[in-house]
Amino acid sequence: MFRAQERYGHDPSIVVRTKTWTEPLKWQRMAAEQGEFEMVFTCSWSDWFHEDADEWRDEAWGLIRRCSNLVFQVLTKRPERILVNLPQDWSRGYENVWLGVSVENNDHLWRVDALRSVPARVRFISAEPLLGPLSNLELDEIDWLIVGGESGPRYREMKNEWARELRDLALNSGVAFFFKQSAAPRTEMGTLLDGVAWREYPPIRKL
Repeated sequence: MFRAQERYGHDPSIVVRTKTWTEPLKWQRMAAEQGEFEMVFTCSWSDWFHEDADEWRDEAWGLIRRCSNLVFQVLTKRPERILVNLPQDWSRGYENVWLGVSVENNDHLWRVDALRSVPARVRFISAEPLLGPLSNLELDEIDWLIVGGESGPRYREMKNEWARELRDLALNSGVAFFFKQSAAPRTEMGTLLDGVAWREYPPIRKL
């Protein structure tokens, strides 16, 4: 995330409110008219639970409540901040919010344990960029595992055996598995793992 921002001339240390703040309301109208559910990945260049976004977060939760046909994927590297920044009506979680954590290597497995302590309808792990084996990963109470290598001109290696180990772990645990890409100079290169396109999702719970 930080490397991508720097590559496009942005300062990753500065958090700003996006210009597309109200776009989900338009997407919601379109999805509702078609009777469909659409996936929305939030904060692709930032973090939903970043300290510098505290002043906007309640308004963002309110926006999510108005978009029942959109399923928001909220990924964070700050799971220790989730519980204290959930809306008061969260209860067991919003049906249209999936909570996830980034895990690059074994040093960050604590984030998975922190995620498990948060009530959520769907919990997921994004092992992207995968920079080492996750030999100690456990998938109890996890619904989705995403694996991918780093992209960009300075990409770091991801060995295929690391991805295979995670694929097998997901399959044996009954967890949906999604392989995004191999490590490569550009995004969406090497999207097959051993000749197979793994594009599994957990089921969307209809509201």
